[in-house]
Amino acid sequence: MKSFVAKPADIVRKWYVIDAEGQTLGRMATQVAMLLRGKHKPIYTPHVDCGDYVVIVNASKVVLTGKKLDKKVYHSYSGYIGGLKEVSARKMMEEKPDKVVYEAVKGMLPKNSLGRQMITKLRVYSGPEHEQTAQKPEVYNI
Repeated sequence: MKSFVAKPADIVRKWYVIDAEGQTLGRMATQVAMLLRGKHKPIYTPHVDCGDYVVIVNASKVVLTGKKLDKKVYHSYSGYIGGLKEVSARKMMEEKPDKVVYEAVKGMLPKNSLGRQMITKLRVYSGPEHEQTAQKPEVYNI
């Protein structure tokens, strides 16, 4: 019996919309990462991007449990001496809640060129409206 290997031409991509209101950040991000990788499909192949497109709305209403709002810190480094910037999760949720969700999902994808290709299929919006209505995304319940 031969092993099945998906080819890029065989892949049919769907669009899903996920409402993040009231969802726990990490638990939602694992489900989104699974959709982006394509692990929910029977034709999943590890070295081929066979995932679907995901649109996340209401990112500003996502929930962080425990003391993560105060203790979780996001780092960015410019490459220059003294160029390390640290921002708490509370401040990041006030200023850029869509980036909090984006970074959580990005951290759960592979750290290689395939992971960088997968993250391009993610769209995150802090409000209830999104621009992908023409693609007719299906509602995905977590």
